[in-house]
Amino acid sequence: MTQLSVVSFLLLYLGAVNIIGFLIMGIDKLKARKRGFRIPEATLFLVALMGGSVGSLLGMYLFRHKTRHRKFTIGMPLILLLQIALIAFLFFGPWDIHTI
Repeated sequence: MTQLSVVSFLLLYLGAVNIIGFLIMGIDKLKARKRGFRIPEATLFLVALMGGSVGSLLGMYLFRHKTRHRKFTIGMPLILLLQIALIAFLFFGPWDIHTI
C-alpha cells in the first residue's frame, strides 16, 4: 500500500466512524423520546474510542443528548484529547513517520 492510499484509507475510516458516532447519538436521543430500545452507553463510548469522538461530541451537543451525564460531558472530551495526543505523538515522535 502506498503512503497516499494509507492516508486516504485513514481519512475515509475516520470520516465514516465519525458519521456513525453522530448518527447513533441522534438515534439514541430519538429512541429516548419515544421510550424505545436504547443504544447501550458502552456502544456510544466504543464508537468514540474507535475514532468517532468528534462526531459523537457534535451529536451529543447538537441533539442535546447525554449532556447532563458527567460520564459523557467529561468522558467524550477526554477521549478526544487522548486521540489528539496520540496523533501528535505519532507525528512528532522520535521516528520518521514516512518510513512506517
